[in-house]
Formats: sequence, structure tokens, C-alpha cells
Amino acid sequence: MNKKVNFQEIEFLTEIATAYYCDEVTQEEIATRFGISRIKVGRLLKKAKEEGIVEINVRYHSVFSTNLEKQMLEKFPISRALITLDHHDEDEQRRQVAGLVSAYLSNNLRDNMVVAVGQGRNVAAIAESMGPTHSKNCRFVCGIGGTHRPGDIINADHISRLLARKFGGSSESLYAPAYVETPALKTALMHNGTIKETLDRARKADIALVGIGDMNDNSYMVQLGWFTPKEINDASLNHGVIGDIAGYDFFDAQGMHVNTVMDDRVIGLSIDELKQIPCVIAIASESTKALSIMGALRTGAIDIIATSAQNIRTILNMAS
Repeated sequence: MNKKVNFQEIEFLTEIATAYYCDEVTQEEIATRFGISRIKVGRLLKKAKEEGIVEINVRYHSVFSTNLEKQMLEKFPISRALITLDHHDEDEQRRQVAGLVSAYLSNNLRDNMVVAVGQGRNVAAIAESMGPTHSKNCRFVCGIGGTHRPGDIINADHISRLLARKFGGSSESLYAPAYVETPALKTALMHNGTIKETLDRARKADIALVGIGDMNDNSYMVQLGWFTPKEINDASLNHGVIGDIAGYDFFDAQGMHVNTVMDDRVIGLSIDELKQIPCVIAIASESTKALSIMGALRTGAIDIIATSAQNIRTILNMAS
């Protein structure tokens, strides 16, 4: 990159390139927005290519992502925001967000740390990320029970095993179903010594990895049969539910817990228990989850959010 271009110029070029290539704002609209001529917009876009800011996709310069992260830290009680560039392909977007979390873990895991592991596609993608890692003698413990679908790659136990293999640590299964039919059955299972010991270790973890869900009638919970599409819609329309943390603990737009049929039927860490863990990393790559992410941040359970720049910009606009 040309050394004569300072950080302010880089940020300005990146903002214009993002508007044009990612947000599909026309050059005329950009000119009006920034009070410059259309010809100058064209020159700036050309310069953005020359400086390496624009390749096939817009590359968010570290100054740009740092600025977004700073704004997030000013508005929400978090310590980090891991922000990746936007991608139109959902699977590639998930891989890129997972790559950031994988790199963070590689740099921050220490020997003898305990990591509580949640379920879902975004958490699973971390284990499948192909980036370089440093081996650490860590223990990955399931923070939620298993599902009834054998071989499910987004089951917490499967993810824990992959993470242990990836980082050179060990894994611990939670020998219980994730969902039970009645609160009484949950109470009985929670008295089992093996289940209790595993959950106690998860509660005392140094780091937790969890996903953020939205109220989608094609969600993981619906696919598992925990919720019907009708119940999902009812929770959203009549009870103000906008999302969940870890796949079952539901909240409204202000981050307050909302009672649902899932209460006292899931064997796993709750939001209140996650709040006691020093570093909770929440991952949500999908562009449909901005509102859910904002609600999740307001619960106070999340320390690090990992998502796309598009979601971050939407959250900042909503928060304003």
C-alpha cells in the first residue's frame, strides 16, 4: 500500500468503496452524500483499487473495522467485536466469521483453560475452520446436552471433540439429552452425579462459545422438533421474543428473559450462568440476525461478539 496515504484517507476510501461495491449505492448518491462531484467519486474508487482496498470484494482495512468495534464498545457492555467483511454467500460468510474466532482462540487460549461449548452451525464452523492454530492443553466441555439426531455435526458433543482435536486438548461429553419432555424429568436428571459434575465444570469455564438464534420457523430448534413453526411465530408476535442464546434461552429487544415452553426443559447453561463465565464469545454470521444480536448484547451475558460488518452497521444504526 502507498505509504503516502494516511489512515484518514484510507478510512475515507474504504467508506466510499463499501458504499459502492457492497451497499450498491450509486456514484451520484455517493457524490451527494459526501458533497463531492461524481467525477471525483470515480477517481476515488479507482484510487481505492490502486491502494489495494478494493480487489474482487471490498477489503475492510483494520482502521475501518477498528472504528466499528470502537463504536460497538461505546454502546454495549462488551470487550471485543470480531468483525469480518461482508459476503453474499451465507456459507462463506460463516466460514470467515468462524476464522476470526478460531484465530482469537489460537492467540488467547492458555494451558489448563476450560472452554464451554454450545451447539449450532456457527459454533461448529469454528471447529471446522482451517486456519493455523497453536496447541494448548485445554479442556472443551459441552455446555448443553445432546440431540436425538446421530452424527449431527452441529451437536455440542461433536463440536467439542473437533475443537479438542484442532487445538490439541481434550473434550468432555455431557451425558444427557439437550431437551426433555417435562420439568420434572429435567430435575431428576440434574440430580445425576455425572451430569451435575460436567455442568459444574462448564459453569466454571474460562471461555464459552455460543450461537445466537433468531425467530425463524426454519431454525435449528424447529428442525429438532423442540418448537413448532406455530410456537415460534407465537413467541415472536405475542411475547416479543426476538432471539435466543445457546439455542433455547429467549429474550426480547431489551435483552430481558421471556418465558417460553422451553423453560425448565433444556439441560444446559442458562444466560444467568453464562454471565458468570469470564469470556463468553457469541457467534452470529447470518445477515438476518442483526436484531437478535442487539437483544443478545443487551442481556449482559456476552463479552465478545463475532459477526459481519453489515450486521454491525445495522446494529449501530438501530442503537442510535
